[in-house]
Amino acid sequence: MTRLLLGVTLERICKAVLLLCLLHFVIIMILYFDVYAQHLDFFSRFNARNASRAHPFSNSSRPNGTVPSYGPAGAEAPSPSAKPSTNHSATEKPLQPCQDTPPGLVGRLLIEFSSPMSMERVQRENPDVRLGGKYTPADCLPRQKVAILIPFRHREHHLKYWLHYLHPILRRQKVAYGIYIINQFGEDTFNRAKLLNVGFLEALKDDEEYDCFIFSDVDLVPMDDRNLYRCYEQPRHFAVGMDKFGFRLPYAGYFGGVSGLSKSQFLKINGFPNEYWGWGGEDDDIFNRISLNGMKVSRPDIRIGRYRMIKHERDKHNEPNPQRFTKIQNTKMTMKRDGISSLQYRVVEVSRQPMYTNITVEIGRPPPRLARG
Repeated sequence: MTRLLLGVTLERICKAVLLLCLLHFVIIMILYFDVYAQHLDFFSRFNARNASRAHPFSNSSRPNGTVPSYGPAGAEAPSPSAKPSTNHSATEKPLQPCQDTPPGLVGRLLIEFSSPMSMERVQRENPDVRLGGKYTPADCLPRQKVAILIPFRHREHHLKYWLHYLHPILRRQKVAYGIYIINQFGEDTFNRAKLLNVGFLEALKDDEEYDCFIFSDVDLVPMDDRNLYRCYEQPRHFAVGMDKFGFRLPYAGYFGGVSGLSKSQFLKINGFPNEYWGWGGEDDDIFNRISLNGMKVSRPDIRIGRYRMIKHERDKHNEPNPQRFTKIQNTKMTMKRDGISSLQYRVVEVSRQPMYTNITVEIGRPPPRLARG
């Protein structure tokens, strides 16, 4: 009898252990589903690499070498030999406006930063990009002209990966764009928002037809090319879900990472604040400016607005700004006097590189802090 009871007890224990193992397995599968989905998506497209190479707007590198979709299921894909007509006869049709949803988009992308990267490779993969990092679609008329502005200092390693991924994405999105690196001269405290103000003015000096401005950190790469880099009826926040935040919006008023405003929207809020020296606060001030001027922030779906961040240590001379919380509370009083209307800077050098335009500027230094007495 004792042996029978012992056997029944052991059987129940085994069943309980088995159920716990099964539950653990299910939880693990749920938590890592997105990661597995990306890899499965990548390998499912591996056999179609030749089609990707034939497409004029695909990136032939391994991490970004995915096959573009060509519209609804059953739709015929363009012929590999199909090229824009070079016949300039009287019957040639003029270019049509680019579609709101470009037909060559891929969707979810596999983004990784472990493969070696060089500027020569980026240039080799993007032969259609013109000097200064400029591109215009050859087969349609883009609806906007976009200046992409990156505040910068000592991030050459990150810039290579950013260009490697973003050039092919932007080309597939049929964007007419120029990329501007706004490089802060010297080693004084970093000022992200002031650099972006400089970029706005300098980009317009370079091409007055820009009507849309995308402001992006150099360490953030979109994971889905359906996150369209263009301007909308309301100011746009693109970086909805970063990996460092668990692919979630950290708080409702978050406007950091990657954002976009039209020329008129930017001028309506008097640009960005110039007085946020060091890390933090300027994006919350910008959000306040947008709200105080009667506009609302628009965002893509959380499943599309995902970003990978290149891991790094915080830069020297970019320590957290201890005054940021006080300044954020005073946006209403400061936004009319502090912004694009009060901007002062000096251009040190403008250099047009094959994949981008570098603008090195001197923007001054933070005012001395009053001693507490």
